[in-house]
Amino acid sequence: MADDYLVRIGKLIRDARQHRGWTQTQLAEALGTSQSAVNRIERGNQNISLEMIARIGEALDSEIVSLGYAGPMHLRVVGGRRLSGSIDVKTSKNACVALLCGSLLNKGRTVLRRVARIEEVYRLLEVLNSIGVRTRWINEGVDLEIVPPARLDLDAMDADAARRTRSIIMFLGPLLHRMDRFRLPYAGGCDLGTRTIEPHMIALRRFGLDITATEGIYHAEVERTAPDRPIVLTERGDTVTENALLAAARNEGVTVIRNASSNYMVQDLCFFLEALGVRVDGIGTTTLTVHGTAEIDVDVDYSPSEDPVEAMSLLAAAVVTESELTIRRVPVEFLEIELAVLEEMGLDHDRTEEYPADNGRTRLIDLTVRPSKLEAPIDKIHPMPFPGLNIDNVPFFAAIAASAQGQTLIHDWVYDNRAIYLTDLNRLGGRLQLLDPHRVLVEGPTRWRAAEMMCPPALRPAVVVLLAMMAAEGTSVLRNVYVINRGYEDLAERLNSVGAQIEIFRDI
Repeated sequence: MADDYLVRIGKLIRDARQHRGWTQTQLAEALGTSQSAVNRIERGNQNISLEMIARIGEALDSEIVSLGYAGPMHLRVVGGRRLSGSIDVKTSKNACVALLCGSLLNKGRTVLRRVARIEEVYRLLEVLNSIGVRTRWINEGVDLEIVPPARLDLDAMDADAARRTRSIIMFLGPLLHRMDRFRLPYAGGCDLGTRTIEPHMIALRRFGLDITATEGIYHAEVERTAPDRPIVLTERGDTVTENALLAAARNEGVTVIRNASSNYMVQDLCFFLEALGVRVDGIGTTTLTVHGTAEIDVDVDYSPSEDPVEAMSLLAAAVVTESELTIRRVPVEFLEIELAVLEEMGLDHDRTEEYPADNGRTRLIDLTVRPSKLEAPIDKIHPMPFPGLNIDNVPFFAAIAASAQGQTLIHDWVYDNRAIYLTDLNRLGGRLQLLDPHRVLVEGPTRWRAAEMMCPPALRPAVVVLLAMMAAEGTSVLRNVYVINRGYEDLAERLNSVGAQIEIFRDI
């Protein structure tokens, strides 16, 4: 292997390690080698086998080099270009993964319309296929058909795929009705610090699920029982609410879930459960009453709604590039607070009358954003459960605040690490000061500059970095964008369709 390749691979490994927050010693322990060996690898001074590269990538949850298929994807961005025209919002990533897990409730055929073709969905499909579920893309690859087997083969589960998605945790709710005992790999996904599953365990224990964890595996045993009083969630989280809903759907009788999330993906799951014949009262509120049924065997056809976080991503792209852009099919119910904040900051925009999404329930608008002179908001930007400012939309305000006049305090109190990743914008000319692991002070306006850097290991901060590169004059490179592909379908190509200049390439 040529020396320059060793140096380039070493740099990728070093950047991936640093983004994960590991020392060389921690990586060495994970690989069963010495710190000095890791140091030599990162400096390009040691020959390294493809097997070792694959092991390093698995330890760091980062595609350093992929074996058996093309290597990791990078983006080359020519910035400083104005966007124009119109772009449609795709269906919700978080709704689609919940519905894939929800399909395990049904013994019949499930068809999901316009499913997001993203890595998170692909990982779940790999898991479903491995346990015997038949899935296929239909209607020219737009829709997804799911047909379950009479009996799931959980012993054949693709553990590698399961570990790469946190959504696997939502298998617990459906599986507790189908299996007396089963195992699941630990949930993975974005590197956002400590994310306990204890709220899931507290809720599902009321249905008779008992979990013990050993050596990277959840061991589940079920002695089915019906909750004898309302389930009060200790965390108003989206996935824990979805897991409780999935468990309640096949609990014959009435289950009341309190302190439930009423966020967009939870509402979509409730609409899907109603299509399966499960009545859910209180959709859009924090108290859900589920009238479950012991058996679900129907052929169902359902259309998940559009993704408000993708809509926010596209809105932020228009703001930071000072562009006029029309964003179509925006689920406005889940962006109203964000738009109210942006109006106070001075955003110039128009919106159409509301119209229904394909599910017949979610309210959509078309939104036109124009170049605006923004002022920093008086109050801090911080998330709250729906109907507050969406947790996943907070990072986009870092790029928007960097385009505004004045100082903006962003308080990302939910995740341990995500605010830290926002400081990657400093490499592109931003002025962000990390006050603590949850608070960032953003000074604007920013004169963005091009740079070459590694993609942060968290989805939304990674997209924020990409948007800043689009605003920066010159050519930037964003390496290893797997995490973006986890949550966005063909994002580079779609941005190019409205005037961006982003090239996809692979160099190893």
